[in-house]
Amino acid sequence: MSSYLPTPSTIPFDTLLTDIADYVVDYKIHSSEAYDTARLCLMDSLGCAFQALQFPACTKMLGPVVPGATLSNGARVPGTSYTLDPVQATFNLGCLIRWLDYNDTWLASEWGHPSDNFAAILSCADYLNRNAEQPGRVKLTVRDVLTAAIKAYEIQGVIALENAFNRVGLDHVILVRIASTVVAAHMLGGSREQVRDAISQAWIDGGALRTYRHAPNTGSRKSWAAGDAGRRAVQLALWTLRGEMGYPTALSAPTWGFQDSLFRGKSITVSRPFESYVMENVLFKVSYPAEFHAQTAVEAAVRLHPEVKDRIEQINSIRIETHESAVRIIDKTGPLTNPADRDHCLQYMIAVPLLHGTLTAEDYDDAQAADPRIDELRAKMKVVEVPQYTLDYLDPAKRSIANALQITFEDGTETDRVEVEYPIGHRRRRDEARPLLQEKFKRNASTCLPTEKVEQLLAAFADPPTIDTMPVDQLTEMTLP
Repeated sequence: MSSYLPTPSTIPFDTLLTDIADYVVDYKIHSSEAYDTARLCLMDSLGCAFQALQFPACTKMLGPVVPGATLSNGARVPGTSYTLDPVQATFNLGCLIRWLDYNDTWLASEWGHPSDNFAAILSCADYLNRNAEQPGRVKLTVRDVLTAAIKAYEIQGVIALENAFNRVGLDHVILVRIASTVVAAHMLGGSREQVRDAISQAWIDGGALRTYRHAPNTGSRKSWAAGDAGRRAVQLALWTLRGEMGYPTALSAPTWGFQDSLFRGKSITVSRPFESYVMENVLFKVSYPAEFHAQTAVEAAVRLHPEVKDRIEQINSIRIETHESAVRIIDKTGPLTNPADRDHCLQYMIAVPLLHGTLTAEDYDDAQAADPRIDELRAKMKVVEVPQYTLDYLDPAKRSIANALQITFEDGTETDRVEVEYPIGHRRRRDEARPLLQEKFKRNASTCLPTEKVEQLLAAFADPPTIDTMPVDQLTEMTLP
């Protein structure tokens, strides 16, 4: 007899919970652009994970919860020798993908990084394939992973379009937990009702505070928060499949539901159908590991570098024109205490490329930050919101992330005003970004994999029929050192 405890049918589920479950279980993805983009997202996420392995602050978080613990036929963690249960494997891979703030991004009323969901998707798929000896069990392919990713991206991104969790102090990783819970429950074999029940559990979990993203508490938790959200998602999915019941009005229950308890009485609203819009419009961080609202500002600073590099001491002022979200999130003055503080400071991310012509992950470390010229330049910067930039940022037909820079020297001369409206990772610049994303992956993967495996992975990702039909455990095997 099944131990599953169905929720009484007399209690109607919140419509959004049912809509999400129906989308994950029934919706067929027909967009070739979505699948093409998803392959890039998977490749890029693995590359980000490989690069993060070079940073001890990240690797100290990895491994089993209890030192020495392992699981035969567990999920592998790319770039490492760890074989773990799918919950802890998700945490490990989530830390790696997100650590350097270099994975893809979604910007709307709420922000986030939809590729964080690959941690749960890949870990569950690898675990299932490595335990697929049962008669009739068909191994999951990379195409199945891409389908799950398109749906996870869509859930996270569509909810983010109109619901600003940051406005009530909640961190955007709540959407990773919700999206990953849904797709994990479905991948693990959950019925429509169980998928819906798992979603309700994810909402009832509430949300992490944004405290660790803002002064005076900015810290490294922001780099493992998504891994933690993915870990919890897989755990909730597994519990639900063991028979845990759902909570029909997890969102709308008076007083005790998510909306009244944590969203200041406002309803969670969704105005467009769940399809493949988010994957098609996701933003890649191609050239610079910078918070995405600053990507075009960094690009503008790199363009200005040749003109100012020999006149740094003569700079009188730097005017930064930007959009409201950048002002609210990354406009920072005063001391920056650690890398997590610096990589979310608009002024810091402009100062470094003005000085050096580029921006790398290492530029956020203490040694590089000790250069006194960085703070001297920061003190000369003025940040101004341009209303049209803010409107274009929120326009679903544009989704621009514009910044403009102009520098005035002590003798009164000025540089040209350099404006960059769309970053290279934008949908409108996808063709320009593709070869650079491949080079980014090759560079990152080469830090921990032998050349032969790097070339095999590049060749596979460049050939859709090959990568799509590949069993997931074969792909993860190729990611091991």
